[in-house]
Amino acid sequence: MQRLFDNIESIVAEGESFELRVNGYSMLPLLGHRDDVIIVRRVDANEPITSRIAMFRGPKRNLIVHRVLSVDDGIVSLRGDGNLIQIERTPRSEIIGVVESVRRRSGKVVSCTSKSWRRRERRWLSLPIFVRRCVLAVMRRWMNFRNK
Repeated sequence: MQRLFDNIESIVAEGESFELRVNGYSMLPLLGHRDDVIIVRRVDANEPITSRIAMFRGPKRNLIVHRVLSVDDGIVSLRGDGNLIQIERTPRSEIIGVVESVRRRSGKVVSCTSKSWRRRERRWLSLPIFVRRCVLAVMRRWMNFRNK
């Protein structure tokens, strides 16, 4: 698996985009539904990435996809939409790419820069933490039930 991750970084460095199936709960409700596939593209060093969903290497060298909260002095702060507490920090140079679009199980491809996607992001992120926590708990239970 590690070799695959290294190849992904090489592909993106050459300017190619790639598709990767997501798993986990950290980006619910916008990403992480069963069979969501993200299309990631390289990001230029001077391209603004705040509020975009970015891919980077975690402390265990695993690939993580989270939302960029801010970029200060070359340090990027990120957090999953479904992770209401933990904030990761990584150097800007460690950002592998940004999520350009999502292919749902139905085959529909949704651009992460479209008006409808941005509206859903704003709607979710504007909810009070307590409400988001409740919605996420229900979603996780439903997904666990469905996957049994």
